[in-house]
Amino acid sequence: MEKKECPIGVFDSGMGGISVLKELYEVMPNENYIYFGDSVNAPYGTRPLEEVRHLTIASVKKLLDQGAKGIVVACNTATAAAVRHLRQMYPDVPLVGIEPALKPAALQPGHPAVLVMATPMTIQGEKFKRLKKQYETEADITGLPCPGLMEFVESGNTHGTDLQEFLSRLLEPYLGKTDAIVLGCTHYSFLRRQIRQLAGAGVRIFDGGNGTAREMCRRLTEAGLRSEHQGKGDITFLNSLPDEEEIELSRTLFQKYEPVFRIY
Repeated sequence: MEKKECPIGVFDSGMGGISVLKELYEVMPNENYIYFGDSVNAPYGTRPLEEVRHLTIASVKKLLDQGAKGIVVACNTATAAAVRHLRQMYPDVPLVGIEPALKPAALQPGHPAVLVMATPMTIQGEKFKRLKKQYETEADITGLPCPGLMEFVESGNTHGTDLQEFLSRLLEPYLGKTDAIVLGCTHYSFLRRQIRQLAGAGVRIFDGGNGTAREMCRRLTEAGLRSEHQGKGDITFLNSLPDEEEIELSRTLFQKYEPVFRIY
């Protein structure tokens, strides 16, 4: 297969990165994609840094071994733990990670109060601390670790009453005191509507999926690796759990996810 027609590899600790995959497909619908979710080891956000790094590097190698021409690490935790190392290992591969979309949230007028929902590891990590320090003069920034939240998406539960109760308990201390919410885990993008219902219409919600997709498009274009195929590309779903139900859930989540610019 000509390199241009090889797939773009997309990796996540589980199902969350499917939200980024959908954004990629909206930006580059003619490309082929191969998505790998490491659900057997999810969640990454409560694991030690070195373990997350090892798991991420191993999963990216699998995608490259299957012919991926570029890699999107569609997991905030994995990006923080491993992207710098991956770029050193594979300097010739277009490789994009995702990070909390704190910049556009913090640069809103009026010194906004910004709540960043993320995994414990992302909130505690040096990458987020540097990002927060960069914009702390522009906004009041609060990091909210959300252990247990991504598991709802992993099980396909994006609308249940137990999810609503979990979100209500999590967000109640911040309601009425927040101007913007940053979804710092790709799993949380599937819960955007539920979070908006609790936060209210006046609270803007940000995630990094569309920006990540556009950055990968830019890097592939610069490298001369954009597909010349005129029709819709193919999407292959893989998962570390050898269970057809996981693959079917992946397809279902891909179909139901609404890209950000369709909502706002």
